[in-house]
Amino acid sequence: MLVLSRKKGESIVIQDHIEVTVLAVEGDTVRIGISAPKHIDIFRQEIYAAIQEANRESATPLAANIDAFMERLRKTENKKD
Repeated sequence: MLVLSRKKGESIVIQDHIEVTVLAVEGDTVRIGISAPKHIDIFRQEIYAAIQEANRESATPLAANIDAFMERLRKTENKKD
């Protein structure tokens, strides 16, 4: 991890396309602004983690769905016999 110190109004640039600017520092809170191309998604870490978890859950088949599929498959095979 790269650690930088920046003051209010100062920025960092990431790969020529993303600029992160310190807008304000109030106690333990730092407000930042991010300028990036529209095709780059920017999320707070906790939102990104929730999206990833939802994607994992939706990609995992439910046991009931697998059982129903297997039952249909068995019925189809029995009809062929």
